[in-house]
Amino acid sequence: MTTFKLFSPRRDRTAAMPFIMLTVLIDMVTIGLIIPVLPTLVGSFTGSNADQAFWYGTVVFAFGIANFFGSPILGALSDAYGRRPLLLLGFCGLGLMFFATALATAMWMLIVVRLVGGAMQANAAVANAYVADITAPEERAKRFGMLGAMFGLGFIIGPVMGGLLGAISVKLPFFVAGSCAMLNLLYGYFVLPESLPPERRRPFHWRAANPLTSLRALAGLSGVGRLVAVVALSGLAQFVLYTSWVLYTTFKFGWGPKENGWSLAAVGIMSLIVQGFLLGKLLKHFTPRRLAVAGLVSSSLAYALWGAASQGWMMYAVIGLNVLGYTVTASLQSIISGAADPKNQGQALGAVSSINSLMTVIAPLFGAPLLSMVSHLPHGDWRIGAPMYFCALLQAASLLLAYVHFRDKGEKGDQDDL
Repeated sequence: MTTFKLFSPRRDRTAAMPFIMLTVLIDMVTIGLIIPVLPTLVGSFTGSNADQAFWYGTVVFAFGIANFFGSPILGALSDAYGRRPLLLLGFCGLGLMFFATALATAMWMLIVVRLVGGAMQANAAVANAYVADITAPEERAKRFGMLGAMFGLGFIIGPVMGGLLGAISVKLPFFVAGSCAMLNLLYGYFVLPESLPPERRRPFHWRAANPLTSLRALAGLSGVGRLVAVVALSGLAQFVLYTSWVLYTTFKFGWGPKENGWSLAAVGIMSLIVQGFLLGKLLKHFTPRRLAVAGLVSSSLAYALWGAASQGWMMYAVIGLNVLGYTVTASLQSIISGAADPKNQGQALGAVSSINSLMTVIAPLFGAPLLSMVSHLPHGDWRIGAPMYFCALLQAASLLLAYVHFRDKGEKGDQDDL
């Protein structure tokens, strides 16, 4: 316990949603700032579109592989020592990673920096565990949606700022992002209260922190089962989209950092509207599992339409139409969180984060080669949409698995999933 004495919890505040929502908002602004410009920064060290796609995939892979092994460890540590110290460690890791990225002068430096940064933060998993700590099971889907709304708001502010700043200097967004991470570190240290009381903590064991052990434990939870594969396939589709979006729109429409910043902001606006305002209303009429299935249908179609888009405005149209697609993550997290023991929220949601990290590792292995294969094609060619078509197939497979899982559970599953 003495290791975390510096991060001792505040005792004059009660943990509540506004605290963690502001924390996540600043965190997502920080991350969103660099998304429109990271491919361009990587491209400054390469000589062709194909090389840019390959090395961008390598940089993303480095962060993902480190995060895959780091997330379950940090999640289990948060079950033992509390959420707050691990969030502070994550903010520190992000800040150092962004400053070091801006100062990098060679490709190998970018890769090393991303490895270290990925190993030091599991902010999403710990934030979700924080919400689970302070929320009754029947309210978690709505609360996860509120947290998702902060992700969306961060993706409105961050990418727009990143695109505008990137038009001035490709390294400027990284300095601003690092400063935002340090601001979050200060906010967390002086304001953010702890959510996990000592009596609900559990000892840390390395065996439980092993990512493969965590995944097996997650799959063994009652009511989860095939949902592990649903999370994995859906996550892989999402991260292939994330790692391909900027280069895809650059190759297909000739977009730069500013245009990509605005398009990502549009995704954030829809996420904010759906998860911040519509999700609570939808949950009054539909169970989380039915929302998950409907959302998977919507997002499968969206991926295919993004790939087929021949003009830039069509990307925005699909973003606006994919309303139910923004309910999938909150719905699945609610089901999984409800199946976990209150003392294991960090480990369970850390395992979910570890799945997503693994998909971050795998995504560039598919997205980068697909982009390299089509990088020579002229603007507007439908074949440049290959990464998006691949995402549509993955999401359709996750839809099939989810449908079979919920069908096998029958009507009793409606109650279990809540």
